[in-house]
Amino acid sequence: MKLRKLINFVEETRAERGRDLPPSRRALAAAVIANPHAGQYAPDLAALIDMGATLGGLLGAEALTALGCAPEAVQSYGKAALVGEEGELEHAAALLHPQMGAPLRAVLGGGAALVPSSKAMGGPGAVIDVPLGHKDAAYVRSHFDGMRLTIPDAPRAGEIVVAVALALTGRPDPRVGGLRHEDITGADGLR
Repeated sequence: MKLRKLINFVEETRAERGRDLPPSRRALAAAVIANPHAGQYAPDLAALIDMGATLGGLLGAEALTALGCAPEAVQSYGKAALVGEEGELEHAAALLHPQMGAPLRAVLGGGAALVPSSKAMGGPGAVIDVPLGHKDAAYVRSHFDGMRLTIPDAPRAGEIVVAVALALTGRPDPRVGGLRHEDITGADGLR
C-alpha cells in the first residue's frame, strides 16, 4: 500500500444555541492512498480488500489515539472512502466492506452493529461524509451522526481517501426519542 498522507482531527462540541452541554467529542482519521487499479479495469480487487483490512486497524488506532480515551469508551463508529476520477465506486466498496470492519472492531474491543459507511467519487477538495452510528445497537437514534472531511489536495486522480470516525457520545443535545445508549440490552447490534 502506498500511503501519501495521514490526517487526524478531533471535534468537541460544548455548546449549542447558547446552551452549555456535556462535551460531545468525536475524532476522524484518514489516509490518502494510491489506487493500484487507477485507470484500468480489474476483475480481482483482492489487493484493495487486503488494504481495507490494514486500514481498518491503522485508522481505528489513529482515531482512538486522537480521541484520547480507552477503547471501551467509544460509542459510535463509521467509515468512508472517496475515490479519485481514475477509479470506480467498486474500489471504495472493496476497501470498506469485506475486511475493514473486523480490524476496526479489534482496536475497539468489539462492536455488534454494522459499521455505517459511505462511498463517493471526487477530486481534490471534494467533501466526503463519514456516517456515524452506535457501535453496539444500530437503532440508537441519538448516535445517527456524521463527520465531514475535505482535503485540499486529495484525492488526486489515481488516489483514494479512506476515513474512519469514532465518537464518545451521540449528537450534542439529542432529543428525537428512541432507544437510548444507557438502555441497550441486546447483543446482536439491533436492539
